[in-house]
Amino acid sequence: MLDFFKGKKIFVTGHTGFKGAWLCKILINASAEVTGYALNPPTNPSLFEISGIEKEMNSIIGDIRDFESLEKAFNYGQPEIVIHLAAQPLVRESYKDPRYTYETNVMGTVNILECVRKSNCVKSVLNVTTDKVYHNNEWEWGYRENEPLDGYDPYSNSKSCSELVTHSYKNSFFADGKIAISTARAGNVIGGGDFAKDRIIPDCVRAVENKTDLIVRNPHSTRPYQHVLEPLYVYLMIVQKQYEEGKYAGYYNVGPDECDCVTTGDLTDLFCKAWGDGLTWVNNYDGGPHEANFLKLDCSKLKSVFAWRAKWHIREAIEKTVEWTKVYFDNGSVSEIMDKQIEEFLNK
Repeated sequence: MLDFFKGKKIFVTGHTGFKGAWLCKILINASAEVTGYALNPPTNPSLFEISGIEKEMNSIIGDIRDFESLEKAFNYGQPEIVIHLAAQPLVRESYKDPRYTYETNVMGTVNILECVRKSNCVKSVLNVTTDKVYHNNEWEWGYRENEPLDGYDPYSNSKSCSELVTHSYKNSFFADGKIAISTARAGNVIGGGDFAKDRIIPDCVRAVENKTDLIVRNPHSTRPYQHVLEPLYVYLMIVQKQYEEGKYAGYYNVGPDECDCVTTGDLTDLFCKAWGDGLTWVNNYDGGPHEANFLKLDCSKLKSVFAWRAKWHIREAIEKTVEWTKVYFDNGSVSEIMDKQIEEFLNK
């Protein structure tokens, strides 16, 4: 599949983030011409910096809310393909600063779609949102793409709005099919190099590094987890397929299989087992702001349209995360372990 991207001009927003860095690494390895637009890396350390990706792409630092700056970067890149990842991605942060969350996640989407609308080079666009865009009834079956969009908290709701913005632009400006546009509603990802706060696996990694108790604040919430390479592979598959045939443009849930929907406590157990050294965790449920206790996706459409199947299930995803982290802790080559895991994933 990756042969398609050789020489393609691709514009990635949010390239300095965790998913963005892995995505750019895949595209660089595929010999694509990548231009990224994002704020400075959101964490310290950051995968983007320690992997050395910046030297192999056009990295432009800017705010997705700043249309003039974004448009300048966009025109410089002259992309054929646009993948929009830039976001304020944390539920708890959205309660602290809802205005910034909406400005980034809603107007950021408007701004990138305005760049697309005014361009004459783009053929394929993907807006990456979240599984949290749905009105969550806390039921036990997965949400389908035709379910109502109505996220509860400011983060989830802003992503619902981002979906609606995309739908409106698609209907209003791209109905002729010359530019194919899709959204991907993705679940939680794990993998080496995620240093974000308020995420369970990065919290586990920090606890190991600092030799402190591994604290879990909500061990009973059920989420769909997958290795970061799983959705990134799907994103690239979507933008390629709709580039070649516009009929593939649409709205897709991107999540793991039923067996990979686990509680936070079970996920932490898997991490502790994979890490070894007698690692354990402490239940410290803190109440906190509202977060969904049960949420999963029905990915039947993705499987039916693209014959897609998950490559790494939850246990292997955790093992790959631990493998990456131990290389990093041992001051090994981050770039090489990323290349190794990407190759293993693609060849599976």
